[in-house]
Amino acid sequence: MDDRNVDLSLICRVQARLCALPLAHVVETMRPLPVEAVVGAPHFVRGLAVIRGAPVPVVDTARLLGAQDAPADRFVTVNAGERRVALAMGSVLGVRAVPAGSLHPLPPLLHEASADVIAAIGLLDAELLLVLHSARLLPEDVWAAGDAPGAAA
Repeated sequence: MDDRNVDLSLICRVQARLCALPLAHVVETMRPLPVEAVVGAPHFVRGLAVIRGAPVPVVDTARLLGAQDAPADRFVTVNAGERRVALAMGSVLGVRAVPAGSLHPLPPLLHEASADVIAAIGLLDAELLLVLHSARLLPEDVWAAGDAPGAAA
């Protein structure tokens, strides 16, 4: 296998969906931590958790992808640009090599609805795979609200 055409990804399950996070963006996985709700946060943001001594937004990945609430067995912390986000996931399946040639851009019909969240789609073991954009999981206005003094209070 040609390593130049393969990206390592953390493969996670979110209800019936299989998701991939480029390993270069993954910081760590952990058991879920307590989350403090934040008034005015988007519906897919559970709130803030204290991770390694810092407040980190927790995104409910099921809600982000348009599904119903689901219990999270794991948090996956990812780099989102210069910041960190914790993704509440159903389960973490492991690290897999995802051949770049197996990934495709979103079809035009879905581009408007999902381009901010889904970077590409593909198949992994004959199952639909959604590759998530870690840098675009939270809109800039949500970051601004969370950075405001007293926002976590």
